[in-house]
Amino acid sequence: MTRFIVYFFLIFLNFSDLKSENDKEVYKHLNLFGEAFEKIKNNYVEEVSSKELVEAAIEGMLGSLDPHSTFLNTDELNELKVQTKGEFGGLGIEVTLENGFVKVISPIDDTPASRAGILAGDLITHLDDEPVLGMTLSEAVSLMRGKAGSKIKLTVNREDNKTLQIVITRAVIELKAVKAKIQNNIGYIRVSSFNQKVDTQIIKAISKFKKNNNVIGYVLDLRNNPGGLLSQAIRISDFFLDNGEIVSTKSRKASENRKWFAKKGDLTNGKAIIVMINYGSASASEIVAGALKDHKRAILLGENSYGKGSVQSIIPLRNDGAIRLTVAKYYLPSGKSISEVGVSPDIEISEETDEFRIKTETDNQLNYAIKLLNG
Repeated sequence: MTRFIVYFFLIFLNFSDLKSENDKEVYKHLNLFGEAFEKIKNNYVEEVSSKELVEAAIEGMLGSLDPHSTFLNTDELNELKVQTKGEFGGLGIEVTLENGFVKVISPIDDTPASRAGILAGDLITHLDDEPVLGMTLSEAVSLMRGKAGSKIKLTVNREDNKTLQIVITRAVIELKAVKAKIQNNIGYIRVSSFNQKVDTQIIKAISKFKKNNNVIGYVLDLRNNPGGLLSQAIRISDFFLDNGEIVSTKSRKASENRKWFAKKGDLTNGKAIIVMINYGSASASEIVAGALKDHKRAILLGENSYGKGSVQSIIPLRNDGAIRLTVAKYYLPSGKSISEVGVSPDIEISEETDEFRIKTETDNQLNYAIKLLNG
């Protein structure tokens, strides 16, 4: 039985990629895995399927690497595909795993989570009173999913040591990734995520602004934007640049390192830009903010961003599901890495935490940005 299990795993390995490790060592480690698999399968107190054990083993391998590498079963993979298209079900939060707890990267605008008061940086410790400690990220996310209209109770710890019980009603979430308006002669563009529709929506917004000859500058609001598609981050950065590097990625293999550059043509015709960021700005939003800052094309206002500067690739598996694997890291034009450092603002203005809402009339950060642009 053990030999069969080891052989089963070996057929998925390409030994040309394992030249740096003695083949005998590989067999030794896989034999250990096969023996453990067999013991669990035959002796565990309850019967457990081979599929469950294998998926758990894969999840464990990925979880030991970093918080962003994970296993996606077929349902999770299908949901991810829907999510990048701009519509999905759930609570409306981007999360990661930190010290065994689910950490909120950011709530998404106009979703059950944002309306319930979930904030970037919140640690979710319990889901319907069930501790998340010991769960994988996929397991926790699966528990947060559910039928639209059903409720779930989140136990949340905040930085000020507050423990909150927050009940959220799940919903089908239709992401309105871009909102735009003119306020005091300033073109305000709010981007809540980088899905497939963002570039066309921003082009429409800027075209509409251009018809108003009184627009003297732009505010690009990336607060609580958890990121999304790298291709969209590059496109949006390019909208405001005439030339120069936007972002680069460095991976394990030098041959796979890449750089992206802006093409000539600034959609705003060089008008002043303020980019707003906070702790909930992550990944793709950090690329845009960092690129515009490094090229001195925009002033960054707000708080230091989250610091998710790694590239995840979705790698389909032969039978079911896929793995989301960290394959590279992002680097800004200055050569700085975003990972765990984030992007710092030129002008630091902290938020009023519990009272802060992006959409309120008393948005002090936005009012300050508009005042700056108006001189």
